[in-house]
Amino acid sequence: MSLEIFDALTGLGQMALSWLQATLLVMARVGAFFALLPAFGERIVPARLRLALALAMTMIVAPAVLPVMPATEGFGAIAHLLIVEAAIGLAMAAVLRLFVFALQMAGTIAAQATSLAQFFGGAGADPQPAISQLLVMAGLAMLVMAGLPEQAARFLILSYTLLPPGLWPQAQELTHWGVHHVAHAFALAFVLSAPFVIGSAIYNLALGAINKAMPQLMVAFVGAPAITLASLALLMLAAPVMMMVWMERIDTTLINPFALP
Repeated sequence: MSLEIFDALTGLGQMALSWLQATLLVMARVGAFFALLPAFGERIVPARLRLALALAMTMIVAPAVLPVMPATEGFGAIAHLLIVEAAIGLAMAAVLRLFVFALQMAGTIAAQATSLAQFFGGAGADPQPAISQLLVMAGLAMLVMAGLPEQAARFLILSYTLLPPGLWPQAQELTHWGVHHVAHAFALAFVLSAPFVIGSAIYNLALGAINKAMPQLMVAFVGAPAITLASLALLMLAAPVMMMVWMERIDTTLINPFALP
């Protein structure tokens, strides 16, 4: 009887050890993912809170992916798997982080085009114009309200099907995928800032025509308040549309993360 109990306890211990090993590998991917995930991976979020969120997400993702986790023994094999999983998590989160960079670039382009780059710059953790700060904070708030935790869990579970654990992604495919997303981020930034660039071009053309017609008029002093007021009014009108376009793009990526934009 005691031998049967000992065998049962030994089997239970081996199962617990394999479960802990698989959970550790899931934690490696999830923890690296949360290091760059928009909203939860921001510098203003305390490290302890990010760790707690990563642990909570691990408990959500692990039961769904434990059957596909590889069973390995030895420190070297486990270390290799941890490095691979962390690299995959960082690569996936970097794609989502590019959307935040797109908002920052769009705000910077808009601020430079409308001469508002120096107003309230550096108000956040990353020095940036006020328009960038406003767009980024609005985008992150909308993203969280739209169900980012649930979408992140689905994103991570899907990744284990497309990127099996323990296998390095193909360098050529990963590079092709990353370059397309970087190009998409720059294109998205320009699309979002297009109203301000067009408005700046019209303003400068009008200012040049007025200066040509009335050389003695100090058009810069007259035009500065006008471009400031017009830029703020344009921001009030365009910001909701910009956020809708941005949310549509990032939702598409969350639903099908490995499709080329």
